[in-house]
Amino acid sequence: MHLLTVFAHPVPTSYPRAVVDAFHQPVHAAGHTIDLLDLHEEDFDPRFGTADHDHFWGGPAPAGIAEMHARVEAADRLAFVYPVYWWGMPALMKGWIERVFTGGWAYQYGAGVQDRGRAPVASKLTNTPTLLLGLAGSTERTYDRYGYREAMQTQIDVGTFAYCGIDDVESHLVFDVEGTDKTENRDAGLREAQALAARFLDPDRTPNAVREQHLRTRGEEVRPRPHP
Repeated sequence: MHLLTVFAHPVPTSYPRAVVDAFHQPVHAAGHTIDLLDLHEEDFDPRFGTADHDHFWGGPAPAGIAEMHARVEAADRLAFVYPVYWWGMPALMKGWIERVFTGGWAYQYGAGVQDRGRAPVASKLTNTPTLLLGLAGSTERTYDRYGYREAMQTQIDVGTFAYCGIDDVESHLVFDVEGTDKTENRDAGLREAQALAARFLDPDRTPNAVREQHLRTRGEEVRPRPHP
């Protein structure tokens, strides 16, 4: 099994990087391979520029994007580990998704870009099991009180991944780890990361269907997602 972990934090000695290392321990122990895509270390440019805009309208893919596509396609499992900034992913990671999850590769309108705005959108990505692990400075009570967790799941799990065909998504948050005085919470978070990885690798793991779950919760009709 091959895991691609996408990670965003600028400090190699940070707690988020320790969580990545803990998450990878069961993967290494099981003899699986890992591709760590450290967005800061690889100096990924998250800015959606002119070349990205041209590609959006049918031009060639910008430099480096095809390589990113290949790394995603090579993975049997995907993981995203990140500190929560303003109730979402860091801008660097969101920019990676905006630039890499391109039309014609992640989704498609009708027969292609010429049908944008005219034909229904179809998902194109393989339903690769995906785990999201956000490291939260606030408490679980704060997330529950304001609905931040549900908002993140709607935007990221359903609106990004399921939209493109990755419906088997599980998302987790490690709460209240802000500050060096939260040693107990941070240690528990490292143990949780290891446990999550072990379950994520289990071949008998039950797949999720986040789009269907989301629609049923809202009382909406569930229709099959089209593929081109």
